[in-house]
Amino acid sequence: MTRLTFEGNNLRPVWTPDGKRIAFASTRGGARSLFWKLADGTGAEEQLTNDKLFGTANSISPDGKLAFGNLNPTGENDIGIFELQGERKTTVFLKTPFDEGTVALAPDGRWVAYLSNESGRQETYVRAFPGPEGKWQISTEGGVAPVWARNGRELFYISYTEKLMVVDITTEPTFKAGTPRVLLEGAFQLRSGALGSNYDITPDGQRFLTVQGSDANLTQLNVVLNWFEELEKRVPAGR
Repeated sequence: MTRLTFEGNNLRPVWTPDGKRIAFASTRGGARSLFWKLADGTGAEEQLTNDKLFGTANSISPDGKLAFGNLNPTGENDIGIFELQGERKTTVFLKTPFDEGTVALAPDGRWVAYLSNESGRQETYVRAFPGPEGKWQISTEGGVAPVWARNGRELFYISYTEKLMVVDITTEPTFKAGTPRVLLEGAFQLRSGALGSNYDITPDGQRFLTVQGSDANLTQLNVVLNWFEELEKRVPAGR
């Protein structure tokens, strides 16, 4: 166990594809900005963005594009791209009147899965990357926390009923998404929020890592009345 960060509130860590660095969001400078650091803990953190927007690192493409969600000055959540190589510049990937976020770049870097509330609730969508053509709705009854299989042929997300869903994906000759089906449900804490997904899949696509829920089945609630009087009886005054 090695602590990686020591300043500010740090969240949403993301590995670089080569496993050598970890990008993350931090409030150490006031507004939330993006940083990265060597994964072995050596060296200092390097600040990547300084646009005074609340950015959250989400995903990094094989060619060094860091996708992140950010809160713009008008209050909507948009999706930005930061170039980790070359000019180190920030560009806007998706800006609409709706809220978008929780970005997941496909392993081949050609597609991006993300959330949007344009339908009135959060659903998972896919667009061509870097675009601009093509948009496909993946989830049909609410869906968050998209995660790609390492081979790019499956896309997972969490339904509003906290079930892990899977969708078959084909990209040749054109993009096509299959019908969502339930892959996993039960005593697992399959939830997602601003921090992204709380599950992942192994490179071979055969195992998942997630948070297991409690097996406790609570059926009784005890309420203690006048507990302060009981406390005074058990602990005499002056002690």
